[in-house]
Amino acid sequence: MQWQTLDSTPFLPPLYWRAALKRKITGSALPEHGLRCQVRVDPRAVAAYRKVCGFADSPMLPATYPHILAFGLQMQLLTDKAFPFPLLGLIHLNNRIRLHRPLGSVSELSVGVYTGNLKPHAKGATFDVVTVVEDALGLLWEAESTMLCRSVKLEGEAEERTLVIDAALTELTRWKAPADIGRRYARASGDYNPIHLSAVTAKLFGFPQAIAHGLWNKARTLAAMGAQLPVANVEIAVEFKKPVRLPSEVILMTRGAGSTGEFVLNGAGDIQHMLGKWRPIA
Repeated sequence: MQWQTLDSTPFLPPLYWRAALKRKITGSALPEHGLRCQVRVDPRAVAAYRKVCGFADSPMLPATYPHILAFGLQMQLLTDKAFPFPLLGLIHLNNRIRLHRPLGSVSELSVGVYTGNLKPHAKGATFDVVTVVEDALGLLWEAESTMLCRSVKLEGEAEERTLVIDAALTELTRWKAPADIGRRYARASGDYNPIHLSAVTAKLFGFPQAIAHGLWNKARTLAAMGAQLPVANVEIAVEFKKPVRLPSEVILMTRGAGSTGEFVLNGAGDIQHMLGKWRPIA
């Protein structure tokens, strides 16, 4: 793969315009290049993110925060002419992050993003958006977000990766996802996907109400679990099931602290919104 190095993080407004204009599938091959740049961590932006996701103050960055640093690069890559699928309408199926070392004393980082792992799916095709974050010592953090594009037809057998939760879980806490959380998270993250902003904009894409960002659900869950989770040498994987409609109450079920564990985010009537596991990096 070839890296294209940018001088600065992309300016988002033109990328949203580009995303809004592209509505058709234009191919079935992913770009062969990735994008990377140097990113400075802004303490005020981190504080705003902590507040909206429920993280306590800490010398460590929240485990999910590098997603925010990478968002502009992801937007540029996924709205590039070489990218074959419309960005609006992609469905986030699962997300996995790996913290190789503690996210402390972090001020300037190298962030890179690329796509890969294109595979047939029963409802279309899936691919991964991969993010790698390095500091002066090397690889610090990485993530894979698996996205579904409907209506793409690929050769081959469809396969689905699903998380299986084995253990009996107990309720840790519950919280309300308020009606405006999509707009508040958008201000902190830069992610202004219309399905999260209001019922009016969500209905344009077939949702009866606005739904919470999947990565807000994951961040809010990790914030609630706090010290249960290791701060390094840990992989935290989630699978997004039913969306969290706004407003609503959710219940976090989990199994004790330790190097491995499992959790489920439930809604009313035993709806499963998100399944998760953590374990040491293999």
